[in-house]
Amino acid sequence: MDLHAAASAGVVDTGMDPRVFASPSLNRLLAEGRDGWRAVRSAVADALGAREQLPEDVLVPLERLTMRLPVEVGDYVDGYGGIHHATNMGRLLRPGSEPLAPNWRRMPVAYHGRAGTVVVSGHPVRRPCGLVEGDDGAGLVPTARLDVELEIGFIVGTDNPLGCPTSIDDAAEHIFGVVLLNDWSARDVQAYESRPLGPFLGKSFATSVSAWVVTVDALAPYLVHGLAADQQPTPAPYLRTDDPWVPDLRLEVLLQSRRMAEAGTPPAVISRVRFAEAMYWSMAQQLAHATVNGASTRPGDLFGSGTASGPDPRTQGGSLLELTWGGEQPIELPGGERRTFVEDGDTVVLRGRCEPDGEGQTHEAVALGDVIGTVVPASPGTPTH
Repeated sequence: MDLHAAASAGVVDTGMDPRVFASPSLNRLLAEGRDGWRAVRSAVADALGAREQLPEDVLVPLERLTMRLPVEVGDYVDGYGGIHHATNMGRLLRPGSEPLAPNWRRMPVAYHGRAGTVVVSGHPVRRPCGLVEGDDGAGLVPTARLDVELEIGFIVGTDNPLGCPTSIDDAAEHIFGVVLLNDWSARDVQAYESRPLGPFLGKSFATSVSAWVVTVDALAPYLVHGLAADQQPTPAPYLRTDDPWVPDLRLEVLLQSRRMAEAGTPPAVISRVRFAEAMYWSMAQQLAHATVNGASTRPGDLFGSGTASGPDPRTQGGSLLELTWGGEQPIELPGGERRTFVEDGDTVVLRGRCEPDGEGQTHEAVALGDVIGTVVPASPGTPTH
C-alpha cells in the first residue's frame, strides 16, 4: 500500500499529515510515537479489509518495487544476548576455561557497530580485507573465514533525551518493531584485532537487514518470557520486568552456492533455531541497559540481539563458526560441496516466522522478511601485503 497516496486521497485516515508518509524512510513515522503507530496500523487494516474500494494507484504490485533500507540508522548497537552462542564462542576461543565471563549473566554485553554499513536485503556483500595473523606476523589480506550471524534487530521508535534513561517498564513506548539481521563477520580479522578490545574491521564492513519492519503490536501474541524468566543470578533492579519481551520466532539459515544456483537447486537449510530458546537477554533489557548511563537514542536506531543459537551447535548454530566448530567439521551441501565458511558466489538467506503452536490457537502466522546476501570477491584495487 502506498500510504502517501492513500492518505492524500483520503481513503486512509491516519490522523497524520500525509507528508509523514512521503519520506524515503520510516523515521518520521517512528517519531510520532506509539499512539501514532497504532493508528496507522489500524487504518491500514481497515482499508485492506475493503480493498476493492481502494483506487488503483494505492496498491502497488511488489514486483514493481525496489526495496530500500527501511530506516535511516543513526546508531547501531550489536548485542551478545544469545547464551548458547556466547558459550560456544567461549569454548572455541578459550578451551579449558569457563566459557562465560563473570559479567555476562549480570548485564547485556554489546558493542557499538557502524551504522553507515547497514544494508538492505539483496545488497551484495563484498569480501572484506583486514590484518590477519600469519607465520611472518600480520598481513593485509582478504578474509578467508567469512561468516554470518543469525540475529533479530529491534528498531527504536521514540527517543529518550540525553541524561534520561529509558525504564524497562516503558520499553513498549520506545521499541517500534523488529527486523531480521545478518551480522556478517570476518573471523580471522576479528581474532587478531580483538586483543584486547572488541570487534572493529571484522564486523564493520556490512550488516544486512530485512526490508520489512514487523511491529511489536503484530508480534504481541507471540511475545514470551523465554530464558529471561529464569535468569541467575537475579539481574539488577533496572533490568527486571514482568512483561514478556522475547518473540517466539522460528529461525532458519539457508545457503546456496553458485553451482547450486546455476543448477536451479534451491538454498539448503543448514540451521534451525527457536529464538526464545536462544536469547538470554530480552529486547527491553537491552534497551534499558544501553540507556541506564543516560545515553540517548533516536528514531531509527538499530539494536542487534546477538547471535541466536540453540543447544546443538551442529544443527542449531547461528553462525558457521559454530556449525563447523571452528572449521573442523565442514557442512555438506546438495551436490557434494562442503563449506567451513562462506565462499565467493555463495548466497546466504535468513528466514523467520511466528506461528501457532497447538490446537485452539487462532493467532495468524507472522513472517519477517527474508535477509538475502550474495558474497562478491574482494575489491581488486585493495592493496594487500
